[in-house]
Amino acid sequence: MASDIDALRTVADYQFGAGAGAALFEGDVVVQRTGSGRPQQILADGERVVSYGTDGRFTLGVAGGLRLQRALEAPAYRVVVGDDSEPFVREERNVFAKFVQRVDPQIRPGDEVLVEHDRGDLLAVGRAELSADAMADFGTGMAIKIRDGRPA
Repeated sequence: MASDIDALRTVADYQFGAGAGAALFEGDVVVQRTGSGRPQQILADGERVVSYGTDGRFTLGVAGGLRLQRALEAPAYRVVVGDDSEPFVREERNVFAKFVQRVDPQIRPGDEVLVEHDRGDLLAVGRAELSADAMADFGTGMAIKIRDGRPA
């Protein structure tokens, strides 16, 4: 089991940066597997931290987003929105480019991201649909596909 967690930490460090694996997979970690034995859901302290896709990438749950938020220095993997978007994002509605206030300049389409309020609260996690430059430049279009919202 320890080597499983070590391998998952390595994948997380590759996907999100150094230290992400240690942050995501600390505490009481449980790996749920598919029928073929492939890791599928990773829980820590009873909450879904990430899912492990067949493409070898993680998709974040809110618990994983909170762990990454604490571990990664801003602006890493963050998209910041204001009061206008907050209630909608918490309800798992998508973020549109015109509501993005700040964004990590390294974000590419397909990246897992943390959606934060401008005061620093994690609102949701999701997948970037646009690059950071496009989010900053576009007045229309979906920027983030929200997967998991964090109720107020």
